[in-house]
Amino acid sequence: MKNFFHRQRLAADMADKILQTAPGSASSSGLFLAAPRRTGKSTFLREDLRPQLEAQGALVLYADLWENRKADPGAVIIAAVRAALAQHEGVVARLARASGMDKVSVGGLSFSLDRIGLASGVSLSSALAALSDETGQTLVLVIDEAQHAITTESGADALFALKAARDELNSSRHHGLRVVATGSNQDKLAMLRNGKEQAFFGAPLVKFPALGKDYIAWFCQQVRLPAALSVEVVHALFVRASFRPEMLGAAADALRFDFELQPEDVPARFAQAVQEQIEASYAEQLRVIHSLTPLQSAVLRVLASKGAQYAPFETETILAYQRLLDTLAPHSTVKADVPNVQQALAALQEKALVWRASRGVYALEEASLQELMAQEGLLPGAGGATGQN
Repeated sequence: MKNFFHRQRLAADMADKILQTAPGSASSSGLFLAAPRRTGKSTFLREDLRPQLEAQGALVLYADLWENRKADPGAVIIAAVRAALAQHEGVVARLARASGMDKVSVGGLSFSLDRIGLASGVSLSSALAALSDETGQTLVLVIDEAQHAITTESGADALFALKAARDELNSSRHHGLRVVATGSNQDKLAMLRNGKEQAFFGAPLVKFPALGKDYIAWFCQQVRLPAALSVEVVHALFVRASFRPEMLGAAADALRFDFELQPEDVPARFAQAVQEQIEASYAEQLRVIHSLTPLQSAVLRVLASKGAQYAPFETETILAYQRLLDTLAPHSTVKADVPNVQQALAALQEKALVWRASRGVYALEEASLQELMAQEGLLPGAGGATGQN
């Protein structure tokens, strides 16, 4: 059984705020938590927040939109709702009767959970209301990596269906619905609640707290190396590794399998191993970047430099691509016109460097990529405009 570091105090505080119904509380609008990928957010959701919400009487539904990136986000959300319904025969019977059916045969001819969803006969709102009424519990739907919901029309439709369900279940007739959405990129996650046309407009967006020295103290106690590690030193390495626990774990594994390691060498070797992990992760990203065609490289660099102000097909942006392209490949016959840029953006999505919302907004897949490219001089104005592809 895997040994987890638990953040029970944070989970209890967060669960209180999610479930509270005090006047003026924004929890019923939904809660959006942003934290970089691989910093322990998903582990916290599964191992700490979910048990705490359940301990406080909530029924928790969980949808991970990152687990299978080929699956449509809308289908993943609907599947999470259907899975919860399947655990409660009384709810299925209630929905069958509401559909005008006398007999209930789950998965059979009379009534199937496939009838529940978007344009499937039984709306998500009706299904969740039935679940709330049958169990007498507040429902909490946790959507991990929720920004992917707006990469497809079905995903965006699912969010609006959840808004309708939230409004219905938070009325006096039911027991409440809370939607907790998490994401690895704050700018992308904000797209779900910034605009008035978005389903969760105005919902609070907060930065998820990074793991701190209490985690490092636990890690140093659990790591079982031939010599003790300093909490202060390891914490400084952890900050340098962008608060990613896997970097410390991989470094520790490297030392565990060094059978000639002497105890007195452990602190220095551990610091070296962490740095090697950091450099290896950067090297893999740079390897992909350096494999791009000149136009793909130009498009990526302009996108990274402009950030939230990126407008892919405006005249000024097209000219910026062309200037970089002329520098990167002066003899190229490829032009930075709209069709070619569209193809370049599609290729960058395939390489998991660029993310696209269904309404045509683009962003870097990993927010940390912009910082890395700036460090390497790969951004216009960063000393990299004349560099090689």
